[in-house]
Amino acid sequence: MKETIHIYHTNDLHSHFERWPRIRDFLLKRKSFHKEQGEACYLFDIGDHIDRSHPYTDATRGKGNVLMLNEIGYDAVTIGNNEGITLSPGELADLYEEAKFPVVLDNLFNEEGKRPAWTVPEAYLTTRSGIRIGLIAATADFSTSYERLGWQVTGPRSALEAAAPRVSGQSDILVCLSHMGSSEDERLAQYTGGKIDVILGGHTHHLYPDGREVGGTLIAAAGKWGQYVGEVTLTFDHTEGRIVEATAEVHDTETLPIPGDDTDYDRQLRKRAAELLSSTVFLNPSELWGSWDGPTPLSDLFAEALIAHTGADCAMFNSGIFLGGLPEGPVSGMDLHRLLPHPINPCVITLTGAELEEAYELSLNPEWPDVRLKGLGFRGEQVGAMIHQEMVRGKDGKLIVAGSAVEPGRMYRLATLDLFTYGFFFPAFKQARKEYFMPELIRDVLAGYAIRKYGTPSS
Repeated sequence: MKETIHIYHTNDLHSHFERWPRIRDFLLKRKSFHKEQGEACYLFDIGDHIDRSHPYTDATRGKGNVLMLNEIGYDAVTIGNNEGITLSPGELADLYEEAKFPVVLDNLFNEEGKRPAWTVPEAYLTTRSGIRIGLIAATADFSTSYERLGWQVTGPRSALEAAAPRVSGQSDILVCLSHMGSSEDERLAQYTGGKIDVILGGHTHHLYPDGREVGGTLIAAAGKWGQYVGEVTLTFDHTEGRIVEATAEVHDTETLPIPGDDTDYDRQLRKRAAELLSSTVFLNPSELWGSWDGPTPLSDLFAEALIAHTGADCAMFNSGIFLGGLPEGPVSGMDLHRLLPHPINPCVITLTGAELEEAYELSLNPEWPDVRLKGLGFRGEQVGAMIHQEMVRGKDGKLIVAGSAVEPGRMYRLATLDLFTYGFFFPAFKQARKEYFMPELIRDVLAGYAIRKYGTPSS
């Protein structure tokens, strides 16, 4: 006897809710259809469902996202870095408080080396005929960021390689929820030698329209932002006790039927977020507007906030982070989110004077304002001009930091944004010592400084 099992998977939605009504209705209809056909059907999310660049996710700290997964009836999820390192440990624990599904995760531990109570290292699902499906999962190794938050994260691939033989021995089918990225998924498939039947991938936003077979393992991936829903179909032969056919496909959400609330869904979520974030955070004495071309009173205020928060010698950041301005008078949480929606943390990089000189020169490139950037936490459009605080070229040509000429061999602490620490823009930053400030995002830094400087309605 042969039996068909359907697995639907999403990944890296990043709170792009404009496509969610189509995904929701599609999955609910497919679940109902497979139930009528007597076929097993399971739903999994592979992480980065949340993104605090969306005000509703920010206002609910992702709990609204979990309710969406509950509504459809997801069977299991794992976390991505947007769940893991843009929330405090307490917020991350609260995130899944109302979840009606297990959070499978095998490589995250607290400072004592214990698994958080909201995770399970493995999970099992059983079809009506008795086929046992084992689930293992791991998330990407952002160890520096996790450690700043009090977590320990181990190598995801090594964790999964250790889990695969253990869980496969207790399962008829082994499925891995991997938020590691495409290259690591392929290595995992090679090193486990077919013990994992299916790897559902995410993190690097790769798309495999027909899946990819590596070492006897089917790897499936559905891109990003809800542009696709993945489907894996497994044919299990009860006589042979194994999968005899495995196929993968993706469903383009732009081609799915449009439900009645399709155009209104995201707008309603933003309206709800505005209500949740309506409280006044601080009182602004004058209207402040940003500019991508150079310094403004708004960038001056943020530069002061960044140095005050980090205690650095100087600061450098891009003007493109400001998506608008701040009104005179009461400034709400929603105002701050509109201005700085990015899930970006402040960071201090320790550089020699010579390295700081090099970075300063690179930051003067006239092409910066027009450079378009996607990813690394940046949710704007263009990088914009570089802004400098306590760092200027003197009349004699020497770089001046905090009032004194830079000495090539001396060490300096530069406050910047975590997106610049990967070395793509400033090579010296990649190997330099870095101190990340977490879980506060850059809008929290601005808010905290403005509260101290200007006060709140009750102060």
